Amino acid sequence: MGKDRVGSNKGRRPGVVKETRKSSNRAFYIALAAVALGGIAVLSYLTTRSASRQVIEVDPTLPPVEAVGYVLGKADAPIEVLEFADFECPGCAQFAILTAPDVKQRLVETGQIRLRLMDFPLQMHRNAWTASLSAACANEQGKFWEMHDAIFAAQDRWNTQATGNPLKVMVELAGGIGLDVSQFANCVETRKYQANVQAHMKEAERRGVSATPSFIIGGKLIPGAIGYDTFKAYVDSALAGVSAPR
Repeated sequence: MGKDRVGSNKGRRPGVVKETRKSSNRAFYIALAAVALGGIAVLSYLTTRSASRQVIEVDPTLPPVEAVGYVLGKADAPIEVLEFADFECPGCAQFAILTAPDVKQRLVETGQIRLRLMDFPLQMHRNAWTASLSAACANEQGKFWEMHDAIFAAQDRWNTQATGNPLKVMVELAGGIGLDVSQFANCVETRKYQANVQAHMKEAERRGVSATPSFIIGGKLIPGAIGYDTFKAYVDSALAGVSAPR
């Protein structure tokens, strides 16, 4: 038995086993160090990026512009519905995803109403400003409503709870709807349309809007993510008022 054990190492140079183990250990520790350094580098990068991000706030030095919003529908529609929305507001997302498609198909496309949306980013939603600027920059390329739908559909990916860097998701969404991503990113980062967003905010305040979403239909201020039937009832009342003899 002893001879068999000795014979099993026959032909092997002395110290080969030890050298192999040392080489393996050395490779393991080098790899471990590389992973650690890589992790530190990534952490450093993310920390730097986070530190460079700033919460966008109202800039009172910007020259005032007219609050025009974003319009969907025919210019000669008998009534206009004004919507004030915060892109980070869950209720606004609910309306945009569940109710707005019916509103567009059954009321806007049939010529009964014209919808004008103005964004109203609330202070509690830190990432809403980036979303508003992104929508405005998409509008620059003729795709506001496509971006509007994409932003609301992906709200859980870019909201304040999900990330401190919403622009990354916005760029992905912009690419997904066919925008020139370089032009889009530069537009958002330079806050090209901040004055426009601020004009919408001032219009909301002027009209007494304090919650999102809010709608003005036939002169009535209606807060909340109302369903289609309720929305249609307000529209029908407004249309009756327009067609009634005076």
